[in-house]
Amino acid sequence: MARATARHILVATEDKCNELKKQIEGGADFAEVAKANSTCPSSRQGGDLGSFGPGQMVKEFDTVVFSAPLNVVQGPVKTQFGYHLLEVTSRQD
Repeated sequence: MARATARHILVATEDKCNELKKQIEGGADFAEVAKANSTCPSSRQGGDLGSFGPGQMVKEFDTVVFSAPLNVVQGPVKTQFGYHLLEVTSRQD
């Protein structure tokens, strides 16, 4: 079964998500940005979600995590929780 590890940042607005993405692409550390801005409890671990399989996260999240290139920040991805920046750190198909 496929497995992935990923980290994310969850914020309320698309504008905030885009602003944080620019910071990361400009050299800011993903984990530090997550700790300072993410509203998800995973922010304490720098946004790290650990390892999970298909279907364990919401559909919009799954679609990105199991198709996006590794170590490239994706987003904004809208879910019922808000707007996410996602980075897939590993995947086994």
